[in-house]
Amino acid sequence: MTTQHWEIATDAAEVHALLCASDQHQGRRFGSPVPARNPATTESRVRAGVVHLLRADDRAAAMFTLTWHPAFEPPTGVFPEAHTPAYLSRLAVHPSLGNSLAGPQCLRRAVSIARESGADALRAEANPDLESTVDVMVLLGFTRCGPIFGGEGSPRRTYLQHPLS
Repeated sequence: MTTQHWEIATDAAEVHALLCASDQHQGRRFGSPVPARNPATTESRVRAGVVHLLRADDRAAAMFTLTWHPAFEPPTGVFPEAHTPAYLSRLAVHPSLGNSLAGPQCLRRAVSIARESGADALRAEANPDLESTVDVMVLLGFTRCGPIFGGEGSPRRTYLQHPLS
């Protein structure tokens, strides 16, 4: 039986390896570009205590970052009004767990923590080519905001918001 628990990540190298492995897996799976990840950004987010890590049998299984400021530049007016939004980024699941519930577990945990912390909305930027990820987000209460942005040489992006109030 697998034992799982949540923790605030403390090992930036472990987090970065999980993030890159997940990105590469998703890129192969959906034929989409793999983002270039900066280890220094991972290090700063781990140091800030905003990376939530799901361990399964003592290995890094999945993760997400939850902050009060966006890690992305949302287009003006794309999100509905919110007074205290939180921001979800860097959702990653270990490739060996591709068909598990680790991704939805991350999303549910992020919603719960954001709500408990006083956020009235949880916002995210996602690659629309990762259809199953976006579909799960919508199933769990996120709403797509605006059109798909990018393309023609720039990464395609969609924006989602989960109302929490």
